[in-house]
Amino acid sequence: MQVVTTAGHGGHGKSALVRALTGGDAGSAKKPEEPGAWTELPSGRRVAFVDVPGGERDVPAMLAGAAPAPAVLLSVAADEGWMPQSQEHLDALGALGVRFGVLAVTRSDVAAPKLALRQARERLAGTPLRGVETVAVSARTGAGMDELAAALDRLAGRLPVPDPDAPVRLWIDHAFTAGRQSVVTGTLTAGTITVGDELLLMPAGERVRVRTIGCAGEPHETVGGVSRVVLTLREAGRVGAGMALVAAGAWTHTTCVDVRTRFGEASGRLARRMTLHLGSAAVPVRLRPLGPDTARLTLNSRLALHLGDTGILRDPERRSIAGVSVLDLRPPTLVRRGAGAARARELASWPDRPDGAIVLRRHGVLRRAELSVMGCAPPDGAVALDGEWLADPAHWESLFERLAEETKRHAAENPHAPGILLETVRLRLGLPARQLVEALVRPPLRVENGRVYGPAAARPVWAAAVERLKAELAGAPFAAPAADRLAELGLTGDALAAAERAGAVVRITADGDGDGDEIVLLPGADREALHVLSGLPQPFTPGQAGDALGTSRRVAVALLRHLDGLGFTERRRS
Repeated sequence: MQVVTTAGHGGHGKSALVRALTGGDAGSAKKPEEPGAWTELPSGRRVAFVDVPGGERDVPAMLAGAAPAPAVLLSVAADEGWMPQSQEHLDALGALGVRFGVLAVTRSDVAAPKLALRQARERLAGTPLRGVETVAVSARTGAGMDELAAALDRLAGRLPVPDPDAPVRLWIDHAFTAGRQSVVTGTLTAGTITVGDELLLMPAGERVRVRTIGCAGEPHETVGGVSRVVLTLREAGRVGAGMALVAAGAWTHTTCVDVRTRFGEASGRLARRMTLHLGSAAVPVRLRPLGPDTARLTLNSRLALHLGDTGILRDPERRSIAGVSVLDLRPPTLVRRGAGAARARELASWPDRPDGAIVLRRHGVLRRAELSVMGCAPPDGAVALDGEWLADPAHWESLFERLAEETKRHAAENPHAPGILLETVRLRLGLPARQLVEALVRPPLRVENGRVYGPAAARPVWAAAVERLKAELAGAPFAAPAADRLAELGLTGDALAAAERAGAVVRITADGDGDGDEIVLLPGADREALHVLSGLPQPFTPGQAGDALGTSRRVAVALLRHLDGLGFTERRRS
């Protein structure tokens, strides 16, 4: 099935054409349970119609019905010719980027269609609908209706075939609730909906389940785009026109976007407060101009969007419109002086539908899932990291160069502790996860004991001693060596102090006052001990703690004092 919206001045015969073609009405506010009139064309193709109102005050309703449809049936009456709403509807269709359609000159039994046809073609000449097939018709006498059906058949054959595996987004144009069930209608442009599917109802993001599906007057277990559908939802709560049903985890839910303006005034001349019509939604927005054709929109309600989504900005008072294409769903903050102009220069080179390469270049490093919810595929050549992350190659190389400089500078300033902590590196480089630092390190850089070392950084004198301690504790992580054994390992005096400063060991005094024998363990041993002790029946004795940890009572008591000082345990006297 394909879906075609009507357009044209009020009273120019849009609804009459739909009735003549289908024998019914294309749905209305009085019958939202009807998903639209449809007909079977001569080739056997099916087409459904969204019949939008044509009055001056009905432009928002026209935009809600027309936005999801891929093609238009534009009506111009032979006896009246081109009229104000004809132009406003054409401007809206151009702003939405509608490229497919048929022009019907109606009431050709009342007046000769030649003049109206010439006027319409002149108006269409500079728009995406230039060159569409034209037919002179009379719904009253039936003249030209067979030719119109044939033209619509050819149109349906040219329309793009939607992806059945695309993520679902159904803009709701009619809805009503009866008891614990809600019935909604809309145009499914792509993807597939099946009975039992769980979808998110936007803008709230509440989960709802599809109970039944209707299409072309029949029940269906599953339906794909493009189709006019009616869905029954279980316990969806308040549902209204302008909401959307979307697949979970497949769209970016946002209230701030950067856009390109099209087919209208320069962004600097647009009103600062307008209404964004996208799908069937009409959302008030605050507009900040960036460049001549770019702007930032702050929405007063969340929308589920992909990059490249198109909509219309409308100022009802000035009756001006501008088409918009979404360029960035996670735009950067603009706080520094000149940030807006710099952002405009960046966006100027972007296409109306940015791809994964542009998005990854903009962010540097992203999760695969973050690209997916923006509607982008992972770009060829991206650096794959840890299975979950992707990096722009140029950005990743620049990060490595910065890391090499950071390690070199740190080693010069800290000759006795030349390595930089992984978390410090993460913060300095602005990386979103610590594992990315380890993925970034490659020869001649290296990671040891949670620190990054540069190529010129000599191994500290204590490094070999710590390696021997690791071997010592490999099978018994809490069996801290006695003082004489620490001396044999080489972990005493300055070497032990340097290893502790570098975070290579954890040092705890045995009696808790700083003057007793030292307990030396590997980093993280105290947290691991807490994990083991939390599994014991509470409370427990030092002896029980030593048994659980596989160590002496002396070490167990020292660890308990250490954990008590950190606030992780509570000491109870019997």
